[in-house]
Amino acid sequence: MRHTVPMAPEFTILGRGRAGRALAAAWGPRVALLDHDARPGGLVLLAVPDRAVAELAAAFPGRCVHLAGSLHLPGIPCAHPLTSFDGEPRDWTGTPVAVTGAVPDLLRRAFGDLGFAAFDLPGELKPLYHAAAVLSSGHAASLWLGAEALLRAHGVALPGRGLLPLAEATLHNVAALGAAGRTGPFVRGDEATIARDAEALPDPWREIFLKLGRSLG
Repeated sequence: MRHTVPMAPEFTILGRGRAGRALAAAWGPRVALLDHDARPGGLVLLAVPDRAVAELAAAFPGRCVHLAGSLHLPGIPCAHPLTSFDGEPRDWTGTPVAVTGAVPDLLRRAFGDLGFAAFDLPGELKPLYHAAAVLSSGHAASLWLGAEALLRAHGVALPGRGLLPLAEATLHNVAALGAAGRTGPFVRGDEATIARDAEALPDPWREIFLKLGRSLG
């Protein structure tokens, strides 16, 4: 009887958060997924909070890569996937992964095998890059959730999927048309509607509404 020899992991992911679990599940036996306090040999991918990167990286000199999108540590390479992880593997085809520093070819290929598209990002531009990511992800989610909370507070319960179909249609239009995919009173220059809507909002939502609406001219 022929026995199959288990494949040795090519590298280790340190950290069992959402990013670590999702990537480990996608890479399967190519990786080992371990806790923060493990000290494995070989190449290590640090999927840990930003505040823990520097200390952990010191334990793996010359053989670790971190995932922190905003943090630049000279001499410690970074590969930051531009996505929102939920702990499960997904289809990441065409998703950018920002590469800063000398990320090993093995790891570049591993991300490429999952569909990620690598691009080189200078370390000094990482905070700006990450701020743009936060605006388009975390802040966008805050806007949608905040809008629903405002409606609920005034007794308006949207049926079905609530504001999500609007959000999805907007993203679809922007993906297809770019800036021309924007709609609404700010695009139309409808000042009467803008003023009426703004008056209905409490602070600081009124300020956010007006500043964001006029931010692209």
